[in-house]
Amino acid sequence: MKTLPNTSSITPKILYYGTPVVLLTTLNEDRTVNISPISSSWALGDCILLGIGIGGKAIENLERTPECVLNIPDASLWEQVERLAPYTGKDPVPPYKQELGFTYKKDKFEAAGFTSTSSISVQPERIAECPLQIEAEVKQIRIPEYSPFFAIVETQAVSVHAHTGIIKGENHIDPAKWNPLIYNFRHYFSLGEELGKTYRSET
Repeated sequence: MKTLPNTSSITPKILYYGTPVVLLTTLNEDRTVNISPISSSWALGDCILLGIGIGGKAIENLERTPECVLNIPDASLWEQVERLAPYTGKDPVPPYKQELGFTYKKDKFEAAGFTSTSSISVQPERIAECPLQIEAEVKQIRIPEYSPFFAIVETQAVSVHAHTGIIKGENHIDPAKWNPLIYNFRHYFSLGEELGKTYRSET
């Protein structure tokens, strides 16, 4: 008879169970660009849903200018991503963020050592160092009644850019060369070795 692992009921403080990091660029009111690291997103076709905290600069910017770029860093950029962690683009810093140790930073490109590059379909700029950059338009913002501290932001991808080193053929990302940065219970990880592929894979 097969022996199954033992389990226990737990109450984890967070449920970041391992998702790619997204550096979300949005347009400030003065037309400069803010960078917000987020770790809650999923894609289906050209629809990408984002989970964003209420009270920060990202959601404020998206409500005013419903465009953004999802810049997806690879594992080599984790230290630059972490440099952004203690900063907010919100001035003054909201009290709850002050309690968490956040400070205001206007130029997050400078803070992280990133390079801005123009987008072609949306106003916020892209992050040149990120191997995958997805320009998107916001279609809907919803705040769940059962969890009013977060917004569910529905976006549609309108332009996709990729470093040539991870492109296979004309329109595919080579999974053997693409190594996204994974946020796993507040720790940074890279991907392990390939185990196999689904029957629907085209690469």
